[in-house]
Amino acid sequence: MRMVNLVANCGFCLSPAVKTHCSSQSHGHNNVIRFQNSKSSTSSLNLRSCSKKSNKLFATRASAAVQGQANVTQTPLTGSQQASGQSSLRPKKVMVIGGDGYCGWATALHLSNKGYEVAIVDNLVRRLFDHQLGLDSLTPIASIQNRIRRWKSLTGKTIQLFIGDICDFEFLSEAFKSFEPDSAVHFGEQRSAPYSMIDRSRAVYTQHNNVIGTLNVLFAMKEYSEECHLVKLGTMGEYGTPNIDIEEGFLTITHNGRTDTLPYPKQASSFYHLSKVHDSHNIAFTCKAWGIRATDLNQGVVYGVRTDETAMHEELSNRLDYDGVFGTALNRFCVQAAVGHPLTVYGKGGQTRGYLDIRDTVQCVELAIANPAKPGEFRVFNQFTEQFSVNELASLVTAAGAKLGLEVQTKSVPNPRVEAEEHYYNAKHSKLSELGLVPHLLSDSLLDSLLNFAVQYKDRVDTAQIMPSVSWKKMGAKPKTVSV
Repeated sequence: MRMVNLVANCGFCLSPAVKTHCSSQSHGHNNVIRFQNSKSSTSSLNLRSCSKKSNKLFATRASAAVQGQANVTQTPLTGSQQASGQSSLRPKKVMVIGGDGYCGWATALHLSNKGYEVAIVDNLVRRLFDHQLGLDSLTPIASIQNRIRRWKSLTGKTIQLFIGDICDFEFLSEAFKSFEPDSAVHFGEQRSAPYSMIDRSRAVYTQHNNVIGTLNVLFAMKEYSEECHLVKLGTMGEYGTPNIDIEEGFLTITHNGRTDTLPYPKQASSFYHLSKVHDSHNIAFTCKAWGIRATDLNQGVVYGVRTDETAMHEELSNRLDYDGVFGTALNRFCVQAAVGHPLTVYGKGGQTRGYLDIRDTVQCVELAIANPAKPGEFRVFNQFTEQFSVNELASLVTAAGAKLGLEVQTKSVPNPRVEAEEHYYNAKHSKLSELGLVPHLLSDSLLDSLLNFAVQYKDRVDTAQIMPSVSWKKMGAKPKTVSV
């Protein structure tokens, strides 16, 4: 049995065993920074607190020889520009923070394909998490440099790349000054509730990374891009599961004869979800105090892996997580069905959430960018298309599997989370539809496609990753050693 050990504090720094070496190479007018680990990916990886200087990673404005002459395209217009008949030949610039991740990569390609000038900002730490925990994507994913090269070769479109940590304000400031974004799409956070509940160090890292990173983005916008529109990925998990309808961000209430519209009450259920609540409060405050324009997309559970762009070539493939730490419910169920593992329903299975196809994630972000918030406005959109309970998802996967000749079984396992397993849930989600969202609803054909995709890569499945291993009640201060 191989043991992967992690020790973490607030900041990330590669351990001496996996120091990153870089060399600058000249290819015409391109400056390329290459990275190479001194040991293989199976080496022990550690996190430790770092000084500001040592915590800085590397930034390159056009990494991996992808800098080139940008295509002159018609600028995607905002709603206000369309109304006034304005037009410009300069493509709108969108900075995708966390653009190497599951939602970020699909979004970056989608926006680039739509004619936006795109830059990715990422510290690549999501890949490091896999090494630390002994996990892997179902789909093989290329390096970010090779991904961008392939996109350039297929489309002629350039995506700029800034490699660094947004918790390092000096790095982030330089990225903002260099790229000058019209919109900043912020995916760059630790996005797993189970990861934040492994132990104290991961809880601290999650809140430090997410809250401080978002604060830095807000300060960078104030200092260097006052007109920039922030599109922030929040989560429906901020609301919890109240016994009343969930509104889109705000609730009008009457109390003791007086009426007011207030932020909807938050009932976060993990240290990750709490970090998102803190983000929302900080963003709302800076909109009021500084005139920041921001759209908070409270996203439901995302499923699927393919978009029009990621399907163009295997090197553009997106990651698909099926493990108990980063995998989302429907994706996990499809992989479990493909390998003949019983579907793991937590507890009674009545947990109900909003869900959406990853193709709708990229569509929603594009709509938010094209119709920006006004200066000083803090908007909240609930970003999902359908509601399902866990039991309903299991039934749908079971039926779809039967059509493909798969014998799918379901097993109730002890719930590792602290949550209601049977509850009322009715969340409003009309604002994105009003802007023009055309949803991809969960159909039999989509389930067939996702199951076939899982069957195609089933030889890459590590069944040891399937069962949940993180307990909300058993987490403690001692750094947890993960067995893989």
